[in-house]
Amino acid sequence: MNITDLEIVVLIGLSILVGGAISSKTKVAEPIVLLAIGASLGFVPGIGDIALPPSVVLYLFLPALLYWESLNTSFREIRANSRAISMLATGLVLLTAAVVAVVAHTFGVSWTYSIVIGAILAPTDATAVASVAGRMPRRMLAILRGESLINDGTALVLYSVAVAAILADKEINGGEAVLLFIGSYIGGALIGAAVALLVLCVRRKIGNPLLTNSLSVLTPFLAFLPAQYLGISGVIAVVTCGLVLSQLDSKNVSATARIQVSSFWALTAHLLNGALFVLVGLQLHTIWDFSMSDAAMVLEFGLSCTVAVIGVRWVWIHTAPYLRGLFSNVNDRTTRRVRGRQRTPLAWAGFRGAVSLAAALALPIVTTSGKALPERPILIAVTFIVIVLTLLIQGLTMPMIVRRAQLEEDPAESDERILASTVPLETALDSLSEVSDRLGLPLETQANMRADYQKRLGRIRSQNPGTIPGRAADTSDDAVSEQKEAVLQETQLQLALIPVKRAALMRLRSQHKIDDAVLRSEETNIDIEEIRLAGFAQEP
Repeated sequence: MNITDLEIVVLIGLSILVGGAISSKTKVAEPIVLLAIGASLGFVPGIGDIALPPSVVLYLFLPALLYWESLNTSFREIRANSRAISMLATGLVLLTAAVVAVVAHTFGVSWTYSIVIGAILAPTDATAVASVAGRMPRRMLAILRGESLINDGTALVLYSVAVAAILADKEINGGEAVLLFIGSYIGGALIGAAVALLVLCVRRKIGNPLLTNSLSVLTPFLAFLPAQYLGISGVIAVVTCGLVLSQLDSKNVSATARIQVSSFWALTAHLLNGALFVLVGLQLHTIWDFSMSDAAMVLEFGLSCTVAVIGVRWVWIHTAPYLRGLFSNVNDRTTRRVRGRQRTPLAWAGFRGAVSLAAALALPIVTTSGKALPERPILIAVTFIVIVLTLLIQGLTMPMIVRRAQLEEDPAESDERILASTVPLETALDSLSEVSDRLGLPLETQANMRADYQKRLGRIRSQNPGTIPGRAADTSDDAVSEQKEAVLQETQLQLALIPVKRAALMRLRSQHKIDDAVLRSEETNIDIEEIRLAGFAQEP
């Protein structure tokens, strides 16, 4: 039975739908359920022949997923935890690659290929972590997201250096590798920032929300592809582009466009992530094209690499803070350090996923001179083993690890959410008279709006959600007409105050009083209010 491309897409879509339903019922992490569904489908005749081209992962899945993650990552938290993130994204990646390379070499793999498998297995997959991590404090989630956004770039640069050496049939040049690392990071960041600024300039000229969102869909690829073609880090370019846009985007996008694009990317990221895990499962049965003795060796190799990546991360997380503390001032050590039990979720969050899968599948089959590469099937099989085992072992136990860690809530987050809700309203109240007079609205409208905003403030401060009492309705024709006119005037005033509230919210972020995630949440509420009011104002 031959299966068409359309049938593959429908099959993957149905798998994601069924897997999501099973996950919500059983409370088992969705990536694990999707992996099991894919593995089961892989043994169905015809379906099991589906192959995942590495270029699809590298050039479609990876830029899109990284872009969405970078848009939803707090730049303030990344900056506040930059030292911890940089140590995880560079130091831990290089150490993991080195340890895995040593393990691979003990199985008879040459040093160049050993470095390749080390680079393949070094980066973590934050999307998988976020989907099974449960409730984590925002600082810990920010560290995990920041790490995964940057460690992909570190690992892929190391990977490209090693693969280039394999293709040229020569040893790795250390000095050349260091220069490539530096150039990839700097070049990728410059390209990402340039694309972000270009996108902002274009958006200022576009008024149509559909065109604005079409540009948003293209943005990660506009950053990724030029960097890849120039031989520098497309990952760093996409991440930089997303972070820059997350800081400057609100001033150049309408409420309608922002709501549309947020919904689009949320759905797209969910589908791409789900499709990846289904496709990994579909191909699990194809990696065992070995004799029994070779299969036993590959399984032992994969288990050893799994122990290595889990063990190195565990040791690093529980020792690096103390080593770093030797070079920190007293205030930094007392305010940033956490207890060992609370670091355990961070140490356990080392799932491997999309980047490792794509890098393994992208391994060349022959060198430029036509020499075959017999190690390729073994390295791909080992990568699949590590991805599956880290997802199963760490994914199934992660909720328990998080519960046992007894992580404390971040009290500042609740305070920031209240601040983000109250300050825009207070600013609107202060500007209400001026805006109302400019619009030529009656004093009664101004008084009604002031009472309305004051009730909202009181409700937020008392943490007592409820409805705001409305005025008693008069059903006579004249009264209805007057009430409609009054409501339209109030709507006009509320719409005029929307930019005031949005500007106040942006000032809170620029003054570092609220987090990016808090800003996005409250900005969404303001956007929804603007769209609702605009729709009401246009009614006949």
